[in-house]
Amino acid sequence: MNAPVAHTSLQPDFVQRPIPEEFLLALQTRFGGQCSTALAVREQHGRDEGAISAPPPAAVVFAESTQDVQDAVTLCDRYDVPVIAYGAGSSLEGHLLAVQGGITIDVSRMNRVLSVNTEDLTITVQPGITRKALNEAIKDTGFFFPIDPGADASIGGMTSTRASGTNAVRYGTMRENVLALEVVTASGEVVRTGNRAKKSAAGYDLTRLLVGSEGTLGIFTEITLRIYPLPEAVSAAICSFSSIENAVHTVIQTIQMGIPIARVELVDVNSVRMVNAYSKLSLREEPMLLMEFHGSPTGVKEQAEMVQDIAHEFGGNAFEWAERPEDRTRLFTARHNAYFAAVSSVPGCRCITTDACVPISRLADALLECVTEADASGIPYFLVGHVGDGNFHFGYLIDPDNEAQRQQAEQLNHTLVARAIALGGTCTGEHGIGIHKQGFLLEEAGVGAVQMMRAIKQALDPKNILNPGKIFQLQ
Repeated sequence: MNAPVAHTSLQPDFVQRPIPEEFLLALQTRFGGQCSTALAVREQHGRDEGAISAPPPAAVVFAESTQDVQDAVTLCDRYDVPVIAYGAGSSLEGHLLAVQGGITIDVSRMNRVLSVNTEDLTITVQPGITRKALNEAIKDTGFFFPIDPGADASIGGMTSTRASGTNAVRYGTMRENVLALEVVTASGEVVRTGNRAKKSAAGYDLTRLLVGSEGTLGIFTEITLRIYPLPEAVSAAICSFSSIENAVHTVIQTIQMGIPIARVELVDVNSVRMVNAYSKLSLREEPMLLMEFHGSPTGVKEQAEMVQDIAHEFGGNAFEWAERPEDRTRLFTARHNAYFAAVSSVPGCRCITTDACVPISRLADALLECVTEADASGIPYFLVGHVGDGNFHFGYLIDPDNEAQRQQAEQLNHTLVARAIALGGTCTGEHGIGIHKQGFLLEEAGVGAVQMMRAIKQALDPKNILNPGKIFQLQ
């Protein structure tokens, strides 16, 4: 394997832009109590769930309307001040860090469902609503929004990072499920992209350009999404294996046979052990697949039986069913808590997470080599994955004061991601580039493609005020 190109350091140097006093005065005058410069508030909005630290923003504006966002961005444009959108703070790659200073616009108060169109299978929401709150709001309609990244992330943040998660193998990612946007541009203009129609051939696809742009091209104020009928029947199962290899081959054959499984999650033995301790469960401490099937009662039964047969071919045992909603919820809640279970297993640690995705046929090759390297390192780690679409995550649990261990974990991460790219995959299946993976974007996409991205950024944000320092550096 070729050595990876130079990558952004885990703890890069940050150069803060000056913040004019007259700007802060204008901000306070416009927003009053909706604007805070208190250190505790700024620090809360100056960190995410990742391992990178940066100085906090100079101020936080709590937006309550599109007009609030527009006015705040207009002031930032006038004074050349960076501005970062903030939803739930659950990102992992440094997306919301104020690496060049500036202010944060917190959109968590913009959390309303604006319209539900069940006949067209669409819903329009504000960006601050979280995925759980969205589904709670529409639970009586017979529909749901399936994208489930684990954390109770905001819809705006999920749109910004092109999130996916456990249901993506059946329902796709945010790329397939965002139909239209209202966005505030770098100059403070409000622009609408897309519509509620199922398809369009009208001009550039600006919606797809903005989905996954990580706040560098605009700030979302309204988002129109696809929704889906609640499945008539749902069934979940867990199955343990003697090895990760056998579990992965079960997944590969399931997908290649076209079985429409809704979720299939891989949990390694380390993760099972950590989850048992954290969530007070007694799962068999072996590599495990956690699966869910959606459809009619007959269809769900047929899907599950086919997967069970495949699992038995690869030595799967202890195939257990969870058909009651509370049992399914308990299992998937435990899976979603794997990150927190891991962090709590090593008191005082920080977690360096990775997020790669490979073609399903190369998944076993990628995982087995990465596991061998992680075991040899001696660093505590966990492995989980939305393996139905080839997406997996390692978390390396390091002592934040041990620089040698930090560098070793970073090297493991670099080797893992370089391997994924070499196998025809990507450096990030769902977390995004942020700060941490900028070098890998260059390696994956190539100089010409990244230069095209820079050209788009410079055209739409000539002053580089929208979440600067993310995805790539402007040259």
